[in-house]
Amino acid sequence: MDLEVIGRQVKSKEDFEEFLHLLLQELREKRLAWENADLESYLGGLHGFILDMQGYYQNCGEVVDVSHPTWKMFADILLAARVYE
Repeated sequence: MDLEVIGRQVKSKEDFEEFLHLLLQELREKRLAWENADLESYLGGLHGFILDMQGYYQNCGEVVDVSHPTWKMFADILLAARVYE
């Protein structure tokens, strides 16, 4: 299970629901692999990524309007929050 691959494929609410289920499963099974495994650091990573996400998408060569989030963007945010400082 590669959550990054699954996250890139999120297009609908149903896809996001399945992604979120897998993200929670990963946290339960691989908590030590997450840099931000406790709530405070995870929310800090989430906040930091949201502040910088326009730059993230530009660096990835993606044209994205971050003022109109999509289900995929929600998945990207939650994935990034695992490790973002």
